[in-house]
Amino acid sequence: MPEEFSHYSVMLGEAVGGLNVKKDGLYVDCTAGGGGHSFEIASRLDPASGGKLIAIDRDADAIEAVKKRLSTLPGDVWETVNDNFSNLREILCGRKVDGILMDLGVSSHQLDSPERGFSYVNDAPLDMRMDREQELTAFDVVNYYDEKRLADVIFAYGEERFSRQIAAAIAEERRSAPIASTLRLSEIVSSAIPHREKNGHPARRTFQAIRIEVNGELNVIEPVVRTAAELLAKGGRLCVITFHSLEDRIVKNVINDLSSGCVCPPEFPVCVCGRTPVLKKITKKPLTPSALELSENKRSHSAKLRIAEKI
Repeated sequence: MPEEFSHYSVMLGEAVGGLNVKKDGLYVDCTAGGGGHSFEIASRLDPASGGKLIAIDRDADAIEAVKKRLSTLPGDVWETVNDNFSNLREILCGRKVDGILMDLGVSSHQLDSPERGFSYVNDAPLDMRMDREQELTAFDVVNYYDEKRLADVIFAYGEERFSRQIAAAIAEERRSAPIASTLRLSEIVSSAIPHREKNGHPARRTFQAIRIEVNGELNVIEPVVRTAAELLAKGGRLCVITFHSLEDRIVKNVINDLSSGCVCPPEFPVCVCGRTPVLKKITKKPLTPSALELSENKRSHSAKLRIAEKI
């Protein structure tokens, strides 16, 4: 692990404040990252009253960083779990919790560690795995997906309008030799996009798409949010931070669904479905970072925080 696991805790005050932490509560940080949110939650808990934080991350480097960050707090107030938060039900073993935080997407440390292959500005092997024990890598996606499948991934997960041109350029290039590095991929993507369309780095959307595909990031969001709502105790809070529209749309739709009651057709004189809301929305519209945070961390600019409470 690099000496320092660098991670700016996005919307730290808003997210932890949204959990409404009780000193004797049980809380889960599903994506512990550099441990900033975890530390703030755990520091508000009282082990003598039974307060506890469970910090989860699929990245082993993150788990080591969280342990180091939390080591100044009483050991019986926190524990770490190196696992995918999609396994939340199994991790909690049926326990009800008072608050769950999800900070979705890639961490600053992963972006800033060239050897991880997440960045389009550093030269590194094509990797992009959050869990380095898994088999699928960015190299596999770029070199072994057929052209149509690759274009579909770039369009769906990167919202890239030039996805077919980019996939065609990648397919043509890999015929002569495998595409093995991040900078080579970045060059190929850039060459496939008309100059007039290069707003920001031209490879940004393609790298996002491949990263999401490698880690299956979007597939787990809806089921884990539903599981989280089920596992919350009455009055427990769910806080979810997203970083792009694809993530936020899923979170918004699930929370809207879980906050809705009767779904009977309007022409029915009385409710026959018996459906009642599971959550109450605390934030009608998502919270966004403050001007101060935006000035300190440009990666916060697209962050949105949604908060809901178990009824």
